[in-house]
Amino acid sequence: MNVLLLGSGGREHALAWKLAQSPRLARLFAAPGNPGIAEHAEIVPLDPADHRAVVDFCRRHAVDLVVIGPEAPLVDGLADNLRATGFAVFGPGKAAAQLEGSKGYTKDLCARYGIPTARYCRASDRLAAEASLEDFALPVVIKADGLAAGKGVIVATTAAEAEAALGEMFGGGGFAGAGAAVVIEEFLEGEEASFFALTDGTTILPFGTAQDHKRVGDGDTGPNTGGMGAYSPASIVTPAIAERVMRDIVEPTVRAQAERGAPYAGILYAGLMLTAQGPKLIEYNVRFGDPECQVLMMRLESDLLALMLATAAGRLAEAEPPRFSDAAALTVVMAANGYPGEADKGGAVAGIADAEAEGAKVFQAGTRDEGGRLVASGGRVLNVTARAADVGEARARAYAAVDRLDFPGGFCRRDIGWREIARADAGQNRFSP
Repeated sequence: MNVLLLGSGGREHALAWKLAQSPRLARLFAAPGNPGIAEHAEIVPLDPADHRAVVDFCRRHAVDLVVIGPEAPLVDGLADNLRATGFAVFGPGKAAAQLEGSKGYTKDLCARYGIPTARYCRASDRLAAEASLEDFALPVVIKADGLAAGKGVIVATTAAEAEAALGEMFGGGGFAGAGAAVVIEEFLEGEEASFFALTDGTTILPFGTAQDHKRVGDGDTGPNTGGMGAYSPASIVTPAIAERVMRDIVEPTVRAQAERGAPYAGILYAGLMLTAQGPKLIEYNVRFGDPECQVLMMRLESDLLALMLATAAGRLAEAEPPRFSDAAALTVVMAANGYPGEADKGGAVAGIADAEAEGAKVFQAGTRDEGGRLVASGGRVLNVTARAADVGEARARAYAAVDRLDFPGGFCRRDIGWREIARADAGQNRFSP
């Protein structure tokens, strides 16, 4: 089969690496891709925002399946246009993608269908938002309603910080149109985890768990980022908690989308807070997480292409459920200096072969080829990923690989997986709210 993969980050490199292992694959195209993805796919000069160009390419190259990696093309309706012209797509249509495209949409859906989440209000201007703040205790969570590359969330611990957050949202502050409206939420106490499910709109299959590390600095300090590292599985998501997440959160959401005439097909990523009252939804993503995808792909033993095809065809009930290794996987993000602010670009990146000799896989995220030299082209540059019997051993392998890299313009957190390792050291491998 011929497959077109859209995207250019570490998530897409991991997907390309896994898709290339499928015996069903004939040709894998990728756009716009990156030098790492080019090891597994034919890079083509396509802009995912140019829907007509994508459709024309699929026609000319007999593409059997289009895999849309990032959220922006999904929210923009690319999947709808491809399906309307007869192509199978892995990823939800525009209406269903509002689960990520608008945080207010998701919160309203939760309220209507009784899905557990934080108390909230919506505001479309600064004055209304300031008035709404009076109904919330500190700390308070303020979110840009639209897409903000994983960085549109501010946890304000003082009234001054809350006011500054609103100023940043409504005054631009790098959020572009994402902050044209905001969602204000109560702060939830607990531990975060990520839960994934495949669905064709009817059948729903769990697809693993992970825990991301959003803060830029060790000890979960500093501003939020798109993610500085992750590990899988997350032992805090016990079988009992996973059952509750499916019953109380994921299944009602899929049913609600069908009732609304916007059936959801693709991967559904639920960001959770595990509270004393049980799991609550923080937010949805309508694509694989980044960097969670990297650790999931390292553990996945099933044929990814077969699962994606079954999802796209509405035949997930006939597919073999996903199989994951019992081993753990952990990834460390190497970011360019300055991230998550203005990142330094153009710095040389070397030593990937040496890093992989340590038993890791280095997925490329923000890289480009500059005259035969690999350089940084984005904030998050590399995802150094390792698999081992447990998280502690996977972390040791990943950091051994990190230390073999030659990337003087980059940095990383040195404590990825710290919660899981602390639990293991204390003999507490399960979380029971």
